[in-house]
Amino acid sequence: MCLFPTSVQPPPEHPTPPPRHREGSHKLRTRQRLGKFRIEKCLSDGPYSNVYRALDTIEGIRVALKIPHPHLADDTFLESFRQEVRISAKLDPAYVVGVKDANHVGPYFVIAYPLGLETLADRMQRRMALSTLLDFAHQAIEATAHIHEQRVMHCDIKPENFILFPNNNLRLTDFGIAKLAHRTRVGSGSGTLGYIAPEQAMGKPSFRSDVFALGLIIYKMLTGHLPTWPFDWPQPGLDRLRKKVHSDLIALLQKSLQVYPSKRYRDACQMLDAFDRIRNKIRTPRPRKKPADPATGQQDWTTVRFKQFKQAFGRQLETRLSCPKCEGPLSEAMRHCPWCGTERKKHRKPTNFPARCPRCQRGMKLDWQFCPWCHGPGFEITTTREFPDKRYSATCDNRNCSRRDLMPFMKYCPWCHRLTRKKWTIEGSKDRCPSCQSGIVRAFWSYCPWCAKRIASK
Repeated sequence: MCLFPTSVQPPPEHPTPPPRHREGSHKLRTRQRLGKFRIEKCLSDGPYSNVYRALDTIEGIRVALKIPHPHLADDTFLESFRQEVRISAKLDPAYVVGVKDANHVGPYFVIAYPLGLETLADRMQRRMALSTLLDFAHQAIEATAHIHEQRVMHCDIKPENFILFPNNNLRLTDFGIAKLAHRTRVGSGSGTLGYIAPEQAMGKPSFRSDVFALGLIIYKMLTGHLPTWPFDWPQPGLDRLRKKVHSDLIALLQKSLQVYPSKRYRDACQMLDAFDRIRNKIRTPRPRKKPADPATGQQDWTTVRFKQFKQAFGRQLETRLSCPKCEGPLSEAMRHCPWCGTERKKHRKPTNFPARCPRCQRGMKLDWQFCPWCHGPGFEITTTREFPDKRYSATCDNRNCSRRDLMPFMKYCPWCHRLTRKKWTIEGSKDRCPSCQSGIVRAFWSYCPWCAKRIASK
């Protein structure tokens, strides 16, 4: 179930609705039609809007509908909802829950969003592995950094406003009280009690206010305790935190939770850079080995299969990672899991490159002009120095290319942006994907990691 948040507040000058309107008297009925949508269930009932799960009868998919109460729907009140639509439309749907549709349907103003699985607040009610917690923390900071890059302050960062989608993909939502950054920022003190920075409560929000809220969320995820005023250090649960993570991460949280904004990170972008620098130091428990079969004393056949593959091809393919779904060995360059076919649009794990592509999060060399993995736009080069690398093993077939060096399984040239025609091979295997003609290992893989084509076994 997705519990889609409804914390959008009306502008401060709008009067609070009378109590008689706050008891769900305007709730839509199950199976009621609203344009092309058919209501299936009310997910949340708020004082200013309700959120429903609905079926889009034209596209045949389920969506989340946010609908302000019609008795409040004057132009002044609806402006906060229109602002939410406008801001969401500017942002990358890889980081935020994008608006699918927004329109007036009869007396209702209807905003349709993709339907997630649940909120981060719901997920925090169940046990999580430390690696999952840290992945969610990285995604939360990353999503907030994205909106800060677009000069948007969220002003209501909290677990209920992060929505989980398949493959543990976390996205930020609810921009009802978000503000575009200007030289002078005057706020109303809007926010959520427990996750609001002191200066924001006084009507002076900034990017540092969102950083403070992120620190609160991550601290609570790791310790189970939500820091409270006056936010003195040490906070409850610190002893438990010291046993779980590196001291550098504790220092990051302590800086994020400083009462004085000037002592915090400037924005989530700076916080993300700091988090990425310490990711390799964060202690995460090794994945448990699958127990041996008590009847035979032998390990599970999948564990043996993964081990055999890594012995034969692991070093060549640099399979230092494992799929979060099937635990099969992966390399950073793979765009799909060759064992279960799971798509890897973004690389969520540490990289041994000095920088990352802001779109696919895969590693980048500092002198590359384009991302060779996702064909993203150009990058601003700040140095003319060339960075050699022993991983360069081929050349671009474009004679006019400025450098021409390529690493194995690059899809695009990082110098001239051209699609590479080279059909990469795997030493020790003569197999090729029937679709993209790239090298595969048919004896082990079920899918091509470069194009996701299903591989027929020998």
